[in-house]
Amino acid sequence: MTSSELWSRRTAERYDAEERANSSAEALGPMLDLLAELAGDGRALEFAIGTGKVGCPLRERGTPVSGIELSPHMVAVLRRRIGEDRLPVVVGDMATTVVPGEFSLVHLVYNTISNLLTQDEQVECFRNAARHLAPGGRFVVELGVPPLRSLPPGQDAAPFDVSERHLGFDTFDLVAQLLVSHHFTRTDDPETGDAGADEPGADDSARFRRGTSQHRYAWPAELDLMARIAGLELERRTGDWHGAPFTGDSPKHASVWRRPA
Repeated sequence: MTSSELWSRRTAERYDAEERANSSAEALGPMLDLLAELAGDGRALEFAIGTGKVGCPLRERGTPVSGIELSPHMVAVLRRRIGEDRLPVVVGDMATTVVPGEFSLVHLVYNTISNLLTQDEQVECFRNAARHLAPGGRFVVELGVPPLRSLPPGQDAAPFDVSERHLGFDTFDLVAQLLVSHHFTRTDDPETGDAGADEPGADDSARFRRGTSQHRYAWPAELDLMARIAGLELERRTGDWHGAPFTGDSPKHASVWRRPA
């Protein structure tokens, strides 16, 4: 049994609306450019394909896409966009589920490898990617760099978004290499959240929905070792999808490992 948390029906139904800013052509364009380039004339397999935010537009560019997704509720939303005959999806976990055929590209984006909460499962995810790749094929992972330098001495929490409609912060277990993301999202649903506090600057009409998710963070060098265990070699690592150099100050990376021909 995978340690990944299962996305509920309610979460799946509101996922696309909450991710609208990250789903625009401008936001997705650089990622899709690289994925289509790496797939070439071959097929792509997306681990944790979700509602098809990436898989569907990649398919529209002419790349045959298949998917693996743990949550049947996410797949149900995806099916409103595209049929099984055009984008087949197997319900299962990305560390062990096998789909037919070979692929020139396996990709896992939006920090989703961190949903696997043990190192062993993350290693198996790399092995599963290698299992699906044709010789010369690539495995692409997008993952944030743990922002541990932003933690004040003696503290275990760091904010990652403070805006009018959303407050997000992570709490860290440095020994277990785990974090919990906490989200307070403004909502117009009168049955969700608490009314604004009776304080200066408070909005009495504001209501917020609280959500949490668990993640296991991993450093780039740790991922490289996982790749080596799976028989993959690091080909490139950039600080974003535009190809910016990866540096010690980069908040995330897009890494490409290759199965030797």
